[in-house]
Amino acid sequence: MKTFLLLGANLGDRVATLQRAVDLIWQYVGAIEQQSPLYETTPWGIIDQPAFLNQVIRVKTTLEPEVLLKQTQAIEQDLGRIRKEKWGARVIDIDILYYDQLISSSSTLTLPHPYLHQRRFTLVPLADVAPDFVHPLLHKTTLELLAACTDEGVVSRWKTTT
Repeated sequence: MKTFLLLGANLGDRVATLQRAVDLIWQYVGAIEQQSPLYETTPWGIIDQPAFLNQVIRVKTTLEPEVLLKQTQAIEQDLGRIRKEKWGARVIDIDILYYDQLISSSSTLTLPHPYLHQRRFTLVPLADVAPDFVHPLLHKTTLELLAACTDEGVVSRWKTTT
């Protein structure tokens, strides 16, 4: 199945953490077919915290959605994530945005991600890897969702200093 994951980090060495997450996803989740550039983004939800680096990756996986969630949470834990408060600062966050065209809701996982269309920090990197992907509930492409998004958060392409 084709799945889209959003990676985010705003504590520690953000670039190294995201790269380690990508490596672990490749090892334990599936083949990474595409990666967006990194974006520095303002926090969403709780704004009094450091800026995030975000990236969307497209992964081909054989894991079922709930198993995928458990695996991504295990990767977060392996990288040092401690869940303190919703939308708070974190070493790593891995969100499942889409699992192909699946529409599903359980006590632990809602697909597609319920806030995906409300967040610029999600839609901008998603537009890099899936501009024409159609949201299965809203029936709009990523580019259409981005054009309609009212989130005013700043999303800037990350420029490495080399």
